[in-house]
Amino acid sequence: MSVGRVSTRTHITELLGIDHPIVQGPFGGGYSTVRLAAAVSNGGGLGSYGAHVLAPSGIAATVAEIKARTARPFAVNLWIPQPGERELTMTESEFATHLGRIRPYLDRLGLPDPQFPASFGQDFEQQVDALLEARPPVFSFVMGIPPGNVLAEARRRGIVTLGTATTVDEAVALDEAGVDAVVASGADAGGHRGAFLRPMEESLVGTFSLVPQVVDAVSVPVVAAGGIADGRGITAALALGADAVQIGTGFLATDESGASPDHKRALHSPQARVTVLTSAVSGRQARTIANRFVRDMARHEGDLPPYPVQGALTEPIRRAAVERGLPDYLNLWAGQAAPLTRPRTAQEYLATLVEEIRPRV
Repeated sequence: MSVGRVSTRTHITELLGIDHPIVQGPFGGGYSTVRLAAAVSNGGGLGSYGAHVLAPSGIAATVAEIKARTARPFAVNLWIPQPGERELTMTESEFATHLGRIRPYLDRLGLPDPQFPASFGQDFEQQVDALLEARPPVFSFVMGIPPGNVLAEARRRGIVTLGTATTVDEAVALDEAGVDAVVASGADAGGHRGAFLRPMEESLVGTFSLVPQVVDAVSVPVVAAGGIADGRGITAALALGADAVQIGTGFLATDESGASPDHKRALHSPQARVTVLTSAVSGRQARTIANRFVRDMARHEGDLPPYPVQGALTEPIRRAAVERGLPDYLNLWAGQAAPLTRPRTAQEYLATLVEEIRPRV
């Protein structure tokens, strides 16, 4: 029997119906692709699609597209609204004040001012209704706990639920709410932080400190996330009691992801050795490779508008940076294991990960 077969049968593989204890981290904002999710699922892992920016019709269409490309399980991910987020209001005058903070960057790139939006973000209730109706095999979520009726309806429809915790207390809350498995996401992870019980600054627990504590505290299987990009990290997570890992940055670096060529080059460069937490991109703290925009905006961290207002303000800058190849103005999401990534296809990466896993100690 091969090492891969010995080491990859866990409670998670049984629960999700997958061959290997590897979950592709979900990326929102155009970084997820149907190709990537399907490639990971067809390879025996759990492909994922971050749908938090999609309208309900987009969620339905995306689930249908993934089902057309794979008969294997996959996950669709949503963000749970933070307290006060759905009631967010802002006057045009307030918007103009925040706009003035980024106008130097708009002027530098020759971009017009973004217009005051009629609304901010998507309606979560409509999104989750569309997701439940589309019936993806797995519903994963971050930044909170869905209402009890949503979890009950997911269970009734045979949809597995996968909730994300950044602390032990969050993991316990998810377990008590009845989720099927908990993702223990350490501070090493790239992209947006998902803290929801305490301020983000009080929820920065490293992955390999968080995982064994969560394993001891909950009754459901645990998925380790953050700072894992190769077989050594997977082996370590399994030894600490996790039943699977979730890998984001490693799959973000693959050919099939929606990250720009400049973003992928940055992931593979020495620049990726320095990552920081910033709210300058979206208004919500996220881990990114430090570049000119992030460093310049650091002095404004305490004055920035909340998500999704800051994201609406910076969207033209980020779009122009992708189109013109300007990495100094990109949001270079990356976890702390980014220097371990390599350019390759998702299938090649997944096969390498499986080959590198060692049996549980």
